[in-house]
Amino acid sequence: MHVIATAGHVDSGKSTLVRALTGMEPDRWEEERRRGLTIDLGYAWTTLPSGRDVAFVDVPGHERFLGNMLAGIGPAPVVCFVVAADEGWQAQSNDHRDAVAALGIEHGVVVLSRADRASSRRIADVLSRARTELAGTGLQDAPAVAVSALDGSGLTQLRAALDDVLAQVPAPATTGRVRLWVDRSFTITGSGTVVTGTLAAGTLAQGDRLEPARSRRFPVRRYPGTAKP
Repeated sequence: MHVIATAGHVDSGKSTLVRALTGMEPDRWEEERRRGLTIDLGYAWTTLPSGRDVAFVDVPGHERFLGNMLAGIGPAPVVCFVVAADEGWQAQSNDHRDAVAALGIEHGVVVLSRADRASSRRIADVLSRARTELAGTGLQDAPAVAVSALDGSGLTQLRAALDDVLAQVPAPATTGRVRLWVDRSFTITGSGTVVTGTLAAGTLAQGDRLEPARSRRFPVRRYPGTAKP
């Protein structure tokens, strides 16, 4: 399964976009849904027209949760960089652009969200600014799609663009050492410590027993549903 992370300024409609693409709710906490503000990482998945299975990591846009954003975007080979068509490039857009550049992410799609709230001229102006701001990053030549998660316009084109981008992404290394980017850890009574994250290299199967590197020697096992593929 391929992994795609969102990126973009707060209140740009990232979670709404993921919800429209997958039919799943990425905001896991009641506080997030009540405030309309993503705080923690959210996860959703779907199948693209090509038949590719894809998982989305939805990240916070607010500057107070930059650490959470970095945890989600760090291991992702592909990003949906979202800029609201009605609001344009924002301060947090700079932070997310710099993170994408620092992490060396070279594949993605520029998404102009809330296109139903902007004129064609406004959309063109926002895209031009985004192209200027993303120059010199791996997304400088990324395809761009204007979408509205509310009326569904552009979603078909976005799915096709994601399929095209994923076809260009090098296949992950499935042999050798396992590398898991951990984004959460918590304790379940009777099971112990559980971690979730993105598998960047190697292969895991249910029931495998591992030993964490440079740590106390104790076995860990992969349980179904506790980690993104």
